[in-house]
Formats: sequence, structure tokens, C-alpha cells
Amino acid sequence: MLKDRIQHPLAALAFAALLTVPWVGVVLLGGAKAVGLSHIGTVAVSGLSVLGASFMLAWGAETAEKDVPRAFAIAVLAVLAVAPEYAVDALYAFGAGNGGATAEACAQFSTQQIEGAADGSVAAACHDANLAVANMTGANRILIGLGWAGIALFTVYRAGSGSDPAVQEEDGFLANHVKLDRDLGLEIVFLLAATLVAFFVPLNGGIGIADTLVLIAIYIGYIAIIIRGDVEEHEEQVGVPAYLQQLPFAYRTLSSITLFLYSGLMIYTAVHPFAHGLEEIGLSLGIPEFFMIQWIAPLASESPELIVVAYLVNKARSTAGFNALISSKLNQWTLLIGTLAVVYSLALGSVGTLPFDEKQTAEIWITAAQSLFAISIITNFDISVREAVVLLLLFASQVVIEFGAIVTMTESGAEEFSIAMLHVYTVLYVAISVVLFYRRREALVDIFQTTAATARESVTGTTPADHSD
Repeated sequence: MLKDRIQHPLAALAFAALLTVPWVGVVLLGGAKAVGLSHIGTVAVSGLSVLGASFMLAWGAETAEKDVPRAFAIAVLAVLAVAPEYAVDALYAFGAGNGGATAEACAQFSTQQIEGAADGSVAAACHDANLAVANMTGANRILIGLGWAGIALFTVYRAGSGSDPAVQEEDGFLANHVKLDRDLGLEIVFLLAATLVAFFVPLNGGIGIADTLVLIAIYIGYIAIIIRGDVEEHEEQVGVPAYLQQLPFAYRTLSSITLFLYSGLMIYTAVHPFAHGLEEIGLSLGIPEFFMIQWIAPLASESPELIVVAYLVNKARSTAGFNALISSKLNQWTLLIGTLAVVYSLALGSVGTLPFDEKQTAEIWITAAQSLFAISIITNFDISVREAVVLLLLFASQVVIEFGAIVTMTESGAEEFSIAMLHVYTVLYVAISVVLFYRRREALVDIFQTTAATARESVTGTTPADHSD
């Protein structure tokens, strides 16, 4: 009897909720400082809350799949999972606008003056503008370099001890691969459109309202199509989502909404202290601030998304996992960039363009190039272990080399070296992408045709032609 109670789905749901209780207590008592938590204590308590909330977020999305299109349910999941990243970036963008950071004002300061500026100065505001872009590009590159690559490798590894129809074994060195759902073609096309737009963002001298309008229009177009899609015959669920899906429609809907709202609130309130705690620990170990803001903080804010996807893959739902990753990349590459210009303009008091320096220009270009490379890999709805390893190694090597330059070279020398290295990696990413797109041009054409047909169906209600062969 006791064993049955422990194995009951509600027991798992209660356990996940209990993981968030300590953090709820901390928040109600005034925050980590008010209760005297150390940085390590803050990381531990907020991290457990993020873990529990991530599971509840995944269960909410899986439960909702019975009543709404899966792509839409996962799009909601993706937005909630990366909401903390929006908050962190918005904080820096607001500081930039509030401090009067404009292209003309920032041009008067050297990099050293900006990075060493006192709080409240225009130079400090320019520093915030650079940090907003650095945090955004770091988050996007982590999502692909660690997220896409790591989850592909985990999917193949997990298939060794379970059954995942998406994993196919092949003879040869690192030849196994993951087959993706062809329905992801819609996300691929919209992500490609956003990536191409991103290449032109630096040419305008910063992130402006025009960029916001174009990128948000891309995302709205995507949502408008998927929300009109049919509710697919959902995959057989187990555990918590299976239990909740058996409830009557009203209770099932209430359960999904409650899980979405509660987990979203927990993630939103816990991830920033979690990231800040990691930053402080890193700074105490001598890791430079800029490096922490670009890599450690985004890694913490991306953790809910990665936990959710790992959970889905562990249930042999790799298709849903990759759908979540791609959807997250799409909303970060559109809404996140667009948010920066809006928040900056509100803080500035007028419509303006969020400025950034030459280093952040290079960061945006390499981020767009990495995105292009990742898209070229999955254009044939397949990602092999070899491709995942290359994606991971290119990302990791650039970060490691840049960190090495930061700790061994002078500040000006490290920045000059970093910019040159970012340009080299950008060219490398783009060159490989062009080759892959050419070799997979038929698959690319097929994706565009299928997406166009799907878009027509969402408007006219006609059934799209099958381009899957």
C-alpha cells in the first residue's frame, strides 16, 4: 500500500512542489540577503526550486498536448523556460537607456573607461548596453552549442539503455544519428529567417525598433500558423501527465494552466538569484566579470530549458525535446532581441537604438553564424553524433580560447585577439553552412514548399500537399 502511494503520480508532483518550498519561504521572508543565505546557500536553494519547477513545467506542457497543438504547447513551455533570460537582459537594457547610453555618447569612451566606469555614469550605461548584448549572444550560443549538441548526444546515449524510435544506429565511427520530426520544418524556416535578419542588425549601429518590428513579426507569423494547427493524436503518456490527461476537460485545463503559472513564477523568481550566486562564486575565484555575464549567467538561466528537454529525452520523447529546443532558439532569436530595443527606448524616454561596441558586433555575427550552421545540420531532419560533436567542439573551443586570452593577455590585447578570433569562427561557421545547404538543397526546397503549404492551410483551411517524400 505504501509502495503504491509513493509510486502514485501525485506523489511525484508533490515531491517536485516540495523542492520549491524552501525558495518560496526565502522569497516570503524578504530574499536571500534578508535570511542570511550565503552565495552557496542561495545557489543550492534556488537551484532546487528551478529543478522542481522545470519538471512541473514539462508536465504542464505534456498535459496540454491533449487539447492544443503540440507545437503551441511547447512554444508556451519555451517562453516560460527562458523568461528569466529576458529579465536579465531587460535589466541591462534598462540601465543602458536610463543612463543615457547612445551611440554618440558611448563613442567618447574607450573600452577600458566603459568597463571601469562608476555606477550612474554614462560610461556605466554604455557598459550595461554591451552586457545586454553579451548576455543575449551568450544565451543563444549556449542553447545551440550545449543544448542542441548535448541533447543529441544524450538522446543517442539514452537509446542504448532504452527504446527511442528516433535514434538510428549505423555502422562506422560516431555514425548513429537522431531522426527529427518533419513537422519541425516550420520552425526551421522561421528560425532561418530570423537568423538572416540578425546578420544585418550590427549594420544599423545597434539594435533598433526596426529590428524589433521585423523580428517580432516573424515570431507572430510563426505563432499564428501553429495555433491554427490541428490537435495531433498525442503520444501515450505515463506518470503525472498521463494521470492529469484522464481528468475532465475543465480540471485538466486548470491543472495545465496552474502548472504553467506556478512553475513560470518559480523559474522567474529563482533563476536570477541562482545566476547571481554563481556569478559571485566565480568572481571570488578570479573569473572576469564580462566572462561571467556572457557565459555563466546565461547557462544558469537556460538550465530550466535544458532540464525539461533532458526529461523529455529520458522518456524517449526526443522529438518533443528538439521541438522545445528549436522553439526556444526561435523565441530568443526574435522576442529576446526585440525586447532589448523596447526596454532600452522606454528607459531612454524616446525611441532609440541600443548601442554596442565592435566586440559585441562580432559577438552577434558569430551567434548568427552558429545559428546558420545549426540550421544547415538539421535541414535534412537528422543530426548525427559526428555533427553534434562538431557543433559542441566549435562552441567549446571558442569559449576556452577566449577565456585563455582573457587570463593571459592584457585587457586591450585580449579584446583585439577576441574580435579577430570571433571573425575567424564566423567565417568558418558560414563556410560550412554554405556547403551543407548546397549538399542538402533539395531538402531545403522541400522545407520551404511544405511551410508555404502549411501557411496557406492556416489561412484558407485547405489541406497542404504532402512534400515528405
